[in-house]
Amino acid sequence: MMEQLSSVFFSKMNSLSTSDHASIVSMNLFVALLCGCIVIGHLLEENRWMNESITALLIGLSTGVVILLISGGKSSHLLVFSEDLFFIYLLPPIIFNAGFQVKKKQFFRNFITIIMFGAIGTLISFTIISLGAMAIFKEMDIGSLELGDYLAIGAIFAATDSVCTLQVLNQDETPLLYSLVFGEGVVNDATSVVLFNAIQSFDLTHIDHRIALQFSGNFLYLFFASTLLGAMTGLLSAYIIKKLYFGRHSTDREVALMMLMAYLSYMLAELFYLSGILTVFFCGIVMSHYTWHNVTESSRVTTKHAFATLSFVAEIFLFLYVGMDALDIEKWRFVSDSPGTSIAVSSILIGLVMVGRAAFVFPLSLLMNLSKKSHSEKVTFNQQVVIWWAGLMRGAVSMALAYNQFTRSGHTQLRGNAIMITSTISVVLFSTMVFGLLTKPLISFLLPHPKHFTSASTVSDMGSPKSFSLPLLEDRQDSEADMGNYEESTNRSIPRPGSLRMLLNAPTHTVHFYWRKFDDSFMRPVFGGRGFVPYVPGSPIEQSTENLIDRI
Repeated sequence: MMEQLSSVFFSKMNSLSTSDHASIVSMNLFVALLCGCIVIGHLLEENRWMNESITALLIGLSTGVVILLISGGKSSHLLVFSEDLFFIYLLPPIIFNAGFQVKKKQFFRNFITIIMFGAIGTLISFTIISLGAMAIFKEMDIGSLELGDYLAIGAIFAATDSVCTLQVLNQDETPLLYSLVFGEGVVNDATSVVLFNAIQSFDLTHIDHRIALQFSGNFLYLFFASTLLGAMTGLLSAYIIKKLYFGRHSTDREVALMMLMAYLSYMLAELFYLSGILTVFFCGIVMSHYTWHNVTESSRVTTKHAFATLSFVAEIFLFLYVGMDALDIEKWRFVSDSPGTSIAVSSILIGLVMVGRAAFVFPLSLLMNLSKKSHSEKVTFNQQVVIWWAGLMRGAVSMALAYNQFTRSGHTQLRGNAIMITSTISVVLFSTMVFGLLTKPLISFLLPHPKHFTSASTVSDMGSPKSFSLPLLEDRQDSEADMGNYEESTNRSIPRPGSLRMLLNAPTHTVHFYWRKFDDSFMRPVFGGRGFVPYVPGSPIEQSTENLIDRI
């Protein structure tokens, strides 16, 4: 009896150790591939066609082919695509860093336009893709799809991935265009995920005006509640670090607290069934405005590079992941008997994406231009084409939503679901590879680089972590701001609105003026920020004061 128990125990231990060893081998290969992506991306930095996203996708595809050949056609990936891995571990650092590094002045100056593109535009694209898929796919033999599936398809393919375009655009040379593409991308992802979750939570068998009102109300609630939660979490971190000032004893604590509070904002949103994307994005904006200025100078450098590095690695991981999972033999087996159907579905989806994108970019740009008096604030036709092009690429968000809708634990046994999964993979690969490869030449053709360029926006937005090098080089400006001249300089650059007509003609400038007044009078004294760092021995304000005295 004892011998039988011991033999069973040792056999299980051997199988466990074998599986553990296989996991270790897979992780070693994956980390090596990540290193390879970084090295090859660096070597191709000046290439006219390639960027790091496409490089990681190609390496993932090549690795998938090699594994497929070695395994005899049984498997093509080291890790199975998991939406939990994507939404809980990989997406938060990418979105947070986007908010943390954004140039806030440009972002909020174009906030209304960004919301129009990111929210209203996504709804227009969602409607066109859903109606088009419903009208066309019902005439094709692709399996049984219900109304919820067609609406989910609209939400899946309304989610853009503008990483390739943002890697090419320079936010100092084209600040308006960069802020529109960047801001729209974040709001678009959040809107698409909120739409997708709303579709899954509602009973769509009996649609009436009451359901439509509930749907709209739920959408607005998620949008504003998520934004408020992110701002509150960021303010809480700023207040704690300002009051306790961890830097007196250890900079590690304040850096760790910033990272953990950022991740906590995302997890709280998921806990309360809100949009984690919007929450962590606005948490990043608030942290860069208040919390980042409350820590020591060394912690500022550390957090800036730490958040950027985590975001960079997560993006490379995602594209490598998608490339390897694209050749999963199980999903392609269901469409092997009718490859023409899968190609047709993919082509139709790409066409609907292009039409849905054009249906709101050009009309909304026209409306925006009509409301702007300054020529520099208007979006030219070439810039509109770039904005349209930037939203044609689909990425990991579309993949994750498609897996959520059409698979169970990463597997599917229905032909219709398998066709939609393979079509999503095909659209992601085609849009990223083809549209991504053409992005650099297209932008170079439409937006030629000026011969002599000096960035005014970089100097004017020194409060952002993105421009941290300037305060290090120009201590005088930073010190003067800390000593109280910041408000005076701000008032010179932002005129006081003198009438209701000015409020209506220039609402962003007027709101900015009153926000600065409120921020300097109440928010900064309580939560800290640039120019309001507490006077504590060894703190940045003491060092700035000493530097100023030495100059005098």
